[in-house]
Amino acid sequence: MAEREKRYRAAITATEHFLPERVVTNADLEKLVDTSDEWIRTRTGISERRFLAEDEPTSKMAIAVAEGLLQRRSLTGDDIDLIIVATITPDMIFPATACLVQNAIGASRAWAYDLSAACSGFVFAVATGAQFIESGAHRRVMVIGADKMSTVLDFEDRATCVLFGDGAGGVILERSEDGESGLIDFELYSDGSNVECLNIKGGGSQHPPSHETVDRGLHYIRQEGSVVFKFAVVKMAEVSVSLIERNGFTGADLKLFVPHQANRRIIDAAAQRMGLAPEKVMINIDRCANTTAATIPIALSEAVNEGRLQAGDLLLMTGVGGGLTWGSVLFRWGN
Repeated sequence: MAEREKRYRAAITATEHFLPERVVTNADLEKLVDTSDEWIRTRTGISERRFLAEDEPTSKMAIAVAEGLLQRRSLTGDDIDLIIVATITPDMIFPATACLVQNAIGASRAWAYDLSAACSGFVFAVATGAQFIESGAHRRVMVIGADKMSTVLDFEDRATCVLFGDGAGGVILERSEDGESGLIDFELYSDGSNVECLNIKGGGSQHPPSHETVDRGLHYIRQEGSVVFKFAVVKMAEVSVSLIERNGFTGADLKLFVPHQANRRIIDAAAQRMGLAPEKVMINIDRCANTTAATIPIALSEAVNEGRLQAGDLLLMTGVGGGLTWGSVLFRWGN
């Protein structure tokens, strides 16, 4: 098996997720926009999603996940060396939401920063955080994906506003105790030539906040649905197959595939390409919708809580998002 040389393996030792209490069904959206439950379900697989209260920021969800991770591992904030928060809806432009998490959990020894890769954010962040474990620089890295997508939705855009929800999830990465479990390999990609297909144009230095940018709706997420759909169908399957085959495996060797939860049809296409049975694919898009950087860690946390991973199992996580970005990480699960 072709594996990268590393000093240590970076293993996932804890998982956690947070979903807001407020449930927004397709029927609720029918009252806000010209759509229907049947239209949403047949095209996306989504039945409901969660929205955070209007006066609560992304950091509330990220902090809840961080606290849960520490509790599950019986750790304190001072045990954490690095905190990475993947998000496109930070509390503010700066400081990083990760710094707010660091302060809230008393992680006085940790350094912290945000990573922006949209729906691929968690995969990018896990691969990045693992490098600090593998090199021996750090012992424990906390990686969180969190997004409050309800703050960037245009409820006059019926093709987009029905797709997203709010949530957060995360993991703790540590040095593998057995030397076998942990990150095996990863593949990450970006294609900036497709930036116009999926973006939020307002709020940055190109279009600073103003009455004009608000009136033009530049602070809302915009996407060319058909273009993004076709891209995601191809790239999610392509990078997943490439990574497992590069390491001498096939779909039959996988115990669990945790894909980005953007569209049920995209997930099904990728699973079919890998020849995966339904029980090997984690799906929660029907209940959570697309929570962007949070979809994969939420789904992983739920899968762990359901007992769907045991020591020695192969886990594949794959994301596709704005940038355009896409990537996959392959783990061998530990105790």
